[in-house]
Amino acid sequence: MSTEGRLYVLWRYVLLFLMICFVVTVSFLLFFNVLNIDADAVRTAAPLVFCNIILLSFVCCGFEWLLHRLTAERPIRQIREAARRIASGEFDTRIDTGSFSFLSEDYVGIAEDINRMAADLSETETLRTDFISNVSHEMKTPLAVIRNYAVMLRREGLSESDMLSCAEGIDRTVQRMTSLVTDILRLSRLEHQQIQTQAVSFDLGEQIAECIIGFDDAMTEKDIDLEPQLDEDIRVRADPELLKLVWNNLLSNAIKFTPKGGRITVCVRAEEQDAVVSVRDTGCGMDEATGKHIFEQFYQGDTSHATEGNGLGLALVRRVIDLTGAEISVASETGKGSEFTVRLRRDGV
Repeated sequence: MSTEGRLYVLWRYVLLFLMICFVVTVSFLLFFNVLNIDADAVRTAAPLVFCNIILLSFVCCGFEWLLHRLTAERPIRQIREAARRIASGEFDTRIDTGSFSFLSEDYVGIAEDINRMAADLSETETLRTDFISNVSHEMKTPLAVIRNYAVMLRREGLSESDMLSCAEGIDRTVQRMTSLVTDILRLSRLEHQQIQTQAVSFDLGEQIAECIIGFDDAMTEKDIDLEPQLDEDIRVRADPELLKLVWNNLLSNAIKFTPKGGRITVCVRAEEQDAVVSVRDTGCGMDEATGKHIFEQFYQGDTSHATEGNGLGLALVRRVIDLTGAEISVASETGKGSEFTVRLRRDGV
């Protein structure tokens, strides 16, 4: 406490002490006047009465000091200490609101607000740290690729076709970096629940049909035969934007690992209380060991397709599935393809 603060507290207690002395003295004088006590007796009892007044004033001031310490100074000190620690970066700091239960609701509200602020700052700091760590780790390879292309472009006598090839390589790498940063940030937000889900009821078959249309060019380029089996009027209650991430990633993976002339089957059906979505391809498939890690961040079991993705798609799928309370499973066999199956609770059932 500053010097001015101590002087203020001292003067407050002095004034309180004098006020109590005055009130008690006047009360005794009025009391004695009503009783018509002899003046000599009053003078004899006056020293004892005065001592009692002083003692009573000290007791009242001491009680007020103790009450002030418990109901004002201690909670304020705890709040200031918590605020100081949070400002210094200790975002795990929390105020025990249980010790404020006998205080004003304002103190409890302030403590709860500070706790919420610390929790939000902690989530934000974790999100920032994870994002920087993941980006710095995963950016090394594409940056090295861009540097190699830049070195090639500086060579003398480089043909126009080679220059164009280098420019296209840089463009592809930049696009991959952009996709990588977007996916890392999106995954970090999902993992730390920075994205608020908004569940609404919608037709699942219609949504998946729209996602399929978005990959029409990619399937045409690889001459992939798509076999849709979409039952009608299957409604679910979930966040449609988050579920789009699931279907787009599953379709993108199916196209990526299916060779030219292959086939992809997308099925939407109802099974009792569940809506079941399956995406099956005739691609390279995977062994059991690879299947155990496919939902991990940056894991790519088939390195021959590493330049076509960043290893975050299925990690995003897993996080969205967890947030929506759905289930996902995969069945795969090397050389014969894979089938991803998602189960969601139907709406209104």
